[in-house]
Amino acid sequence: MTLELASTCKVILAGTIAQTLLKEVTHDSEKLNHSPLLVGFLANDDPAARMYADWTAKTCSDNGFQFQLRKVDRDDLEDGLVDANRDDDVDGVIVYYPVYGNRQDQYLQQIVDVGKDVEGLSHTYVFNLYQNIRFLDDEKSHKSILPCTPLAVIKILEYLQIYNSILPYGNRLFGHTITVVNRSEVVGRPLAALLANDGASVYSVDITGVQIFSRGEGIRKRKHEVTEANELTLERCLSLSDVVISGVPSESFKIPTQHIKSGACCVNFSSEKNFTPDIKEKASIYVPAIGKVTIVILLRNLLVRDRHSIFFMQRGIDICIQRIFQNRDERPMPS
Repeated sequence: MTLELASTCKVILAGTIAQTLLKEVTHDSEKLNHSPLLVGFLANDDPAARMYADWTAKTCSDNGFQFQLRKVDRDDLEDGLVDANRDDDVDGVIVYYPVYGNRQDQYLQQIVDVGKDVEGLSHTYVFNLYQNIRFLDDEKSHKSILPCTPLAVIKILEYLQIYNSILPYGNRLFGHTITVVNRSEVVGRPLAALLANDGASVYSVDITGVQIFSRGEGIRKRKHEVTEANELTLERCLSLSDVVISGVPSESFKIPTQHIKSGACCVNFSSEKNFTPDIKEKASIYVPAIGKVTIVILLRNLLVRDRHSIFFMQRGIDICIQRIFQNRDERPMPS
């Protein structure tokens, strides 16, 4: 008689985590006197982007938000974004990247009005993320918006209690070693920065090599620093990490399970399956996808942006006043 041992791996589905976060979003949306309008721009034929857009439309519809998907040619996208910026009925804007797949995409990210940016890709938000600045104001009443997918991973780790709530806010990953496989400017790099700013030692692995994101020994530094560690391999990083997060957009790429530390927590944020089925024999917790959590974070950011609108409006007024006085002071005196 052969006895089969029960799996020690707990598989956590994104939908389960999303429902918990959705309660918070629904509670906050009920305080509004209008239904926020989110406009999505699709300028590619990526099936994953289309699926994400369809999920967004359904989640918005189910939870009292308005959503419009505008499919445009990529050469018309810039004009479309400018029109959305000027439209007072539009509360938030999302672009489904990649569009060009090069630096042109970074330019398009800056076209979106910071007051309507729900992806956290505007310069103000990106600067704050890497500088570990968590609020827009000195009073700390307006949180800086973070990119949806990296923040979704953070919320998943909080749900899984990887974050240690006993430690002070901002240090709650202290003691954890995390490998992030993907260093894209949209997801992988900001995710590594966020994790390191929260106290983790992060191995950021990409096709070009390994970088270490860390706040130093004893997390004494205010924000993370990056050091090259090309002597390290993916396999070595996996063996040292108690959390492994992968988001390689390739069907052929697979994380080598045999090198993963026994009992590690593993999260896949790629539209492809970066982990093989035998991950359940090695990991203690496995999250196979995060898409539904990402969409809830998108709605959460939309609500945060709604609260920020008055802040940005006042800041714009203050800048105008400063310029008026500056111009008056610089005006030459009549002779």
